[in-house]
This record gives sequence, C-alpha cells and structure tokens, in this order.
Amino acid sequence: MKPELNITGEPRTRDTIDLAPRFSEHDALRLNRMFRGASTQEMLEAVIRDGLAGDLAVVSSFGAESAVLLHLIASVDRSIPVLFLDTGKHFPETLAYRDLLVERLGLNLVVLTPDPDDLAKKDESGLRWSYDPDGCCDIRKVRPLEKALVNYDATFTGRKSFQSSTRANLPRFEIDTSDAQGRLKINPVIDWDASQIEAYLIQHDLPRHPLIAQGYPSIGCSPCTSQVAPGEDPRSGRWKGWDKTECGIHKPGEEPFL
Repeated sequence: MKPELNITGEPRTRDTIDLAPRFSEHDALRLNRMFRGASTQEMLEAVIRDGLAGDLAVVSSFGAESAVLLHLIASVDRSIPVLFLDTGKHFPETLAYRDLLVERLGLNLVVLTPDPDDLAKKDESGLRWSYDPDGCCDIRKVRPLEKALVNYDATFTGRKSFQSSTRANLPRFEIDTSDAQGRLKINPVIDWDASQIEAYLIQHDLPRHPLIAQGYPSIGCSPCTSQVAPGEDPRSGRWKGWDKTECGIHKPGEEPFL
C-alpha cells in the first residue's frame, strides 16, 4: 500500500497526525487553488486515488439529492465509508431509499446511532425535538458523528450553494471547525446548480427520494421537516418556525477560505 501524501507530496504518518492537526487553513486554501477549474470528477479522482486527504468518509443523509454525490464517489472507490446518522426520527421513506441506494451503488454503509445513555438522560420521552431542536440534534446527530470522525482525516459532504443563503459562498475545501483535529471538509458539488443535479440523475438513471414528489426538496428527520411551496428556499421546510438552519454538523457561521 502506498503511503498517504500531504499536499506537498511528502509522506504523512499516523504519528504526525496524532501529534498535530491534520490540515490547516493554509492547506484548504492551497487545495482550493490546486483544483480551481478542475471538474468535480477530476478533483475526486485526485483526492481519493492520490491520497491527498488521508482517510476519507462520506457523510450522507440519503436525502433529496444524495444519490448524485454517492454515485460520483462510488464511481471512483466504492470502499469509502458512507456514514449515516440513524437518529430514530427519519421518515420510513428515507430508510427505504438508503437501502435502495446502498444496494444499487454497492456502498460501504456505516450506521451511526445516538448513545443510549444520552437518550435516557436527555430525551427519555423522545419529544425533545418539539421544545429544543438544537438539543435533539446534538444528541442524535452531532455527538454520534463527532465520535466517528476521530477515525478520519477528511469527509465529503453533499452541500450545494443554491440550497440556502448560509451555503452560498462555501468553497470546495474547508476546515471542519467542530474540533481541533484539523479535519478537511470537502464539498464536491458545492458549485452545482439544480439543473446540473437533475441532468446527472437522468443521465445515470438514479432513483429519486420518494418524498420529493410530495413537496419535500430538503429532507431531514420527520418531526422537523415540512413541505415547501413552489419558489421557496429548498431548505425552508427544515425546522420551520425555529431560528435554525443547520443541525449542528455544519455550522451556518463558518467562513470559507478563499
């Protein structure tokens, strides 16, 4: 197995990763410059096959447009772990769609679940979403993902700039600010628009999430996801009535490295 390389082409060892942050803001800046003008496929092949970002994982909700990123990555390397947060609050349609895509694309699915002690102490009734959605997301999404991500140097996300104003200026590469590990967060389809997503789905005959046809362009946990009227922000149906736009995995205040 060839050694992992950093973006200067020098070998990276697990000892150096453990002693210091894996990547810095400067690394993210250099990667954005390195792949400026490159296609999404070219960038993915270089990052995955050349080991530029170390140990990789995909974080996927198996939501409305997830099939595109999952197909892109599977076409390069199907062995990359796909981390799915099973919150216990998903629509049954989402779980069925997840299983369909896993079988169709041959994905390496890794299911993450909330800590039973956290649920017993902080959400025994299962209704925390109704009065504290941030706390519910923290227990059911943020904490399980934090535990899993210590094993990875970088993660792929399916965020796109057209989804909401909080995602409008995100770059392809950024530093995950959720901890001090210096993990890369890679947004391969951040600059894709809705027509590109649709064209890719058609070209590769990818199945659609069944709730899209029912007016759900952005799909999360069932209690906190509602239908969206034509012309509304695609994510306006998430946590409707709350001053909340992200679950906590992605922070709305994160600034891109340009």
